[in-house]
Amino acid sequence: MTTLPPHWTRRGFLGAGTAALAGALAPAPAGAAPAACAPPGSSRPRPSAAQLAWQREELSMFVHFSINTFTGREWGDGSEDPKLFAPAALDARQWARTARECGFASMILTAKHHDGFCLWPTKTTAHSVASSPWRGGKGDLVREFTDACRAEGLGVGFYLSPWDRNAPVYGEGRAYDDFYIEQLTELLTGYGAVTELWFDGANGEGPGGRRQQYDWARIHRTVRALQPQAVMFSDAGPDLRWIGNESGSAGSTCWASVDPARVPRPGADDPWTGEALQQGDPHGAVWRPGETDVSIRPGWFWHAEQDARVRTPQNLLGLYFTSVGRNSKLLLNVPPTAQGLFHDNDVRALRGFAQLRTAMLARDLAAGAAASASSNGAAAARVTDGDRDSFWMPAAGARDGWLELALPADAAFDVIRLEEAIAHGQHVSNYRIDAWRDGCWQPLAWGTTIGHCKLDRVPLTRTPRLRVVIEHAYDAPRIARIGLHRSAGGDWARPDHHGDIDA
Repeated sequence: MTTLPPHWTRRGFLGAGTAALAGALAPAPAGAAPAACAPPGSSRPRPSAAQLAWQREELSMFVHFSINTFTGREWGDGSEDPKLFAPAALDARQWARTARECGFASMILTAKHHDGFCLWPTKTTAHSVASSPWRGGKGDLVREFTDACRAEGLGVGFYLSPWDRNAPVYGEGRAYDDFYIEQLTELLTGYGAVTELWFDGANGEGPGGRRQQYDWARIHRTVRALQPQAVMFSDAGPDLRWIGNESGSAGSTCWASVDPARVPRPGADDPWTGEALQQGDPHGAVWRPGETDVSIRPGWFWHAEQDARVRTPQNLLGLYFTSVGRNSKLLLNVPPTAQGLFHDNDVRALRGFAQLRTAMLARDLAAGAAASASSNGAAAARVTDGDRDSFWMPAAGARDGWLELALPADAAFDVIRLEEAIAHGQHVSNYRIDAWRDGCWQPLAWGTTIGHCKLDRVPLTRTPRLRVVIEHAYDAPRIARIGLHRSAGGDWARPDHHGDIDA
């Protein structure tokens, strides 16, 4: 994704020529990991193993780096001279090392942006690093990126823009489909295991003003065949969905399940699309969790004039609450400079973010606390045992109930973390958290969905007893964790904030 010129909006832009998901996603071949639907005997979907592993990572890093880095543009037009691509000190290990040290579990590289410039020596076009002076024309940035990620233990992802403003065959139907599939095949067969493919519906004018109708069904089949364990992102999935904005905010109500008919293709621009992407659907038949993408800077590519406009550590922590803390995953873009390095200001902000997050989560004041429940009390201790695969659920299939924790007198917290055992689906639609004060229960926080993680910011609280009340769920709730933490920064300005994080 990019910051758009003033006359474009992303939604209007993506809708301007994407009649696409032509044909539904074809059946996956043997060994594939398709988006999970409801299991036999159940009406509610569950994640595949790949989707579950993806969400548990919580933090992923986007790396926008290409010819635009050297032209000062956000969108190239495909006419750029490859000789402009000349990073003097490129070090993908610095990127990956920074990501790992700051708690990110995977990285996604813009292998090709809209300008069509390829960061690997593709056989499909001369518009690539092979025509640049970098590494004497022998370089392969995709190789250096994947090697760096694996050396640091990170998952590897690629963004391959479907819009190609350089390719002469763009807009010629099958000819461009073949061209794009060949590029995709090179990425999926030449660089080892890939964990995520990031697609959008970007579709604008190509050479001569032509437009292309993308064969998404063929694209999806290709990924399933060549990288069956990879998950695919787009507005319309099939495995992950866009969260509907680039401000870093998932919906305060955020279901991982969706009704695929509500967003049938990348770039759909119906009045209800934004709500569908933000909130998901409690009755949705498909598991398609949201990914919240946002940049650490105003732009997606590096621009020297934005070096002083990097998000602060406190702002990044706020993004963590409005993405991971709302049952989404945070995909934070960090663009390397023209030298090929993360800028010092970005690295400082990332390290500060990691320090704030680590300090907040280092101690769980609820760990090992005595727990009781409205029913099935013997299982109540599972919510404080630190095992996200163990859980409490009420007896006899009840869809409501409560859990109570007895806390030490010195426990003071301002963050409450709730988790459902989402391997069994997402079911809770309404909950309340009460604190014992002045001889009675008093409401402290409340919300709708929980999912993988719900983080509630509350005033600094000391209480001998805490109660989590599940007021409604669509199936028997399975609560895996109640965590209590204290932030490093003190009181929250707006503990009950439910809107977008400020830029």
